[in-house]
Amino acid sequence: MRFLALLLCLATGGMAGEYAVFASGSRMHVDRHEREGANVRLYTGTGYIEISADQVRRIEPDGAAPAVSAALPAARPASSAQQLADAAADKYGLPRKLVRSVMRAESNFQMRALSNKGAVGLMQLMPSTAQTLGVDPHDPAQNVEGGARYLRGLLEKYNGGLWHALAAYNAGPGAVEKYNGVPPFGETINFINKIDKDVKKQ
Repeated sequence: MRFLALLLCLATGGMAGEYAVFASGSRMHVDRHEREGANVRLYTGTGYIEISADQVRRIEPDGAAPAVSAALPAARPASSAQQLADAAADKYGLPRKLVRSVMRAESNFQMRALSNKGAVGLMQLMPSTAQTLGVDPHDPAQNVEGGARYLRGLLEKYNGGLWHALAAYNAGPGAVEKYNGVPPFGETINFINKIDKDVKKQ
């Protein structure tokens, strides 16, 4: 399918391109950019996001990016957590690298992780999302299965747009719809950037 080909391309592609440095100080690797009136289009793979130009501080060449500034925690996943991620990825036809990277960014593979907003478990499901998915967020296997199913559904919703799907996973589909793309939230941009880097280095 189209979006799986896109994900596999992301997972195996090189890092040539440039970095967009945002007003928040966060960075995102992109293939290229274009100025479009008061907005900037940031291209990656076969798609792009469009954000207000005042949200972009500067564009840097790929070689200017610091080696570890946006690196994810180095801790390796517990084998049981990795097995849950791989099983859920296989069940929903997602790249294992992607599901592992989302799990790392969300909970660092901690089965009992609880965010200050109430998100629960390995892939940090909100209780309302878990209820909609019909899973128990406190059960690790159900939590990860639900998270992978939710991510798959978002990828289908956004026609394979990985950044849009990850933004919706982090900030909610409502935020993506409000900004007609990736919302200019530092937390969300960092989340996407971390997963993008983690997938490519696995």
